[in-house]
Amino acid sequence: MSANRSAARSSGTPTVENRRARHEYHILETVEAGIVLTGPEVKSLRSGGASLAEAYARVRDGEVWLVGMHIAPYDHGGYADHEPRRPRKLLLHKEEILRLQGRVQEKGLTLVPLRLYFKRGRAKVELGLARGKQLWDKRRAIAEREALRETARAVGRR
Repeated sequence: MSANRSAARSSGTPTVENRRARHEYHILETVEAGIVLTGPEVKSLRSGGASLAEAYARVRDGEVWLVGMHIAPYDHGGYADHEPRRPRKLLLHKEEILRLQGRVQEKGLTLVPLRLYFKRGRAKVELGLARGKQLWDKRRAIAEREALRETARAVGRR
């Protein structure tokens, strides 16, 4: 394997990003977690065949599970295909799980996956402890983004 290819695989660049989560939620804090995957799932992730759009994390029986993430079946897979939307276990320290469980039980907080990436050859998920935005929050964010875009255009014209 060449040096460039191995560096690209182990970099922290996201394989999959959940851009909608930052629009729908106020992110209060983030946590990095490992994820339990099968071989064909990892190969499918490396080729970019995943979606976090409808995914969320849930604490159940002292474990954290990622529910609703779609990983497309690997094209060159044989008999060992996986179910695309199966719940996947996340790997966290017990103290982190207990802390997150306490925070999630607060009113209006949830765990949403923000991005999925590879770090030193291992698949990682960045979870965000989030509170849902109100409609007016979303409108304000869109207005601010458009204002920044307009000022950048005005500066670029000069």
